[in-house]
Amino acid sequence: MAKEVVKKIKLAIQAGKATAAPPVGTVLGPAGVNLQEFCTKYNEATKDKMGDIVPVEITVYDDRSFDFVVKTPPTAFLLKKYAKISKGSAKGSAEQVATLTKDQIREIAEIKLPDLNAYSVEVAMKIVEGTARNMGIKVSE
Repeated sequence: MAKEVVKKIKLAIQAGKATAAPPVGTVLGPAGVNLQEFCTKYNEATKDKMGDIVPVEITVYDDRSFDFVVKTPPTAFLLKKYAKISKGSAKGSAEQVATLTKDQIREIAEIKLPDLNAYSVEVAMKIVEGTARNMGIKVSE
């Protein structure tokens, strides 16, 4: 018999650094998840992405077991990382805070492709460029 899904939880945690402290503990504790087991498995699965913020989708079952799926880092996080800035423009596209090349946008699009609603890297690049524009990041040729 298949396990019954009790809850689906989405979190964004720094890769390789999940601990039972908040925000992980305060969200997963009431759901009945073994915090230490989750933290160990999550840290093991994300150790190659150290330093990145990585979203995770956790499915909790009626017997308190769980599965999780690690997603790709948010587009805004990747854009800030590649542009070497701490935050985007407060005025959106009206104020330029950084410049990225088409090659850098392509790299970000290739990373994000599995989680984007796009069939090709070119379409994914347009999505990433739109986010960049809204953050005040100029895309040069």
